[in-house]
Amino acid sequence: MSGISFVGLGGMARAIAARAVEGGNAVEVIGRDQAKAKDLAAELGGGATAGTFGTVPAGDIVILAVPYTSAAQVLAQYGDALAGKVVIDISNTFNADATALVTPDGSSGAQEIAKAAPASAHVVKAFNTVFGHVLAQGGPLDVLIAGDDADAKASVSAFIESLGLRPLDAGDLAAAHWLEAAGPLLMGLASHGAGFNISLGVNVPD
Repeated sequence: MSGISFVGLGGMARAIAARAVEGGNAVEVIGRDQAKAKDLAAELGGGATAGTFGTVPAGDIVILAVPYTSAAQVLAQYGDALAGKVVIDISNTFNADATALVTPDGSSGAQEIAKAAPASAHVVKAFNTVFGHVLAQGGPLDVLIAGDDADAKASVSAFIESLGLRPLDAGDLAAAHWLEAAGPLLMGLASHGAGFNISLGVNVPD
């Protein structure tokens, strides 16, 4: 199994971390509030630990579980502490009413995060097409991923499989733009009759 560090203590981090512990991964949770990080680690059990914000994360895979608007500041505070890590960006990049993306034209949140991360870090987009509360309910789901480094995507795919989920490779990191565009799509479906207990999936015929 993998060593996974979560930077951020919100609902999505909790949902993924809980499944990560169940899947036998070594989990570290990190937040600006050390007491909250320790409480979450204790709640997760399974040997989960609380790390120190801004220092080198213990995991080879670091899940950046912060809002997109905070990501650049967090990356600046971590600096070279993320060198050589696989960084999973789970952020959604739509505006307050989920009608448009806030990222620059021709780019994506994941690509902007990759620009701000150390050159030796490998950013992979994942999990943004799954609602946290749906993830927490358990059961199989599809997780769409995008990234430029094949080894990094292989590591992320193996981690996703350890959660009982199915990774689906959408392409290089430029494809993250389209994964992020799925956010407003999901919100539109949810608020126009489908409800929020939904997830995106792909049917692959035998």
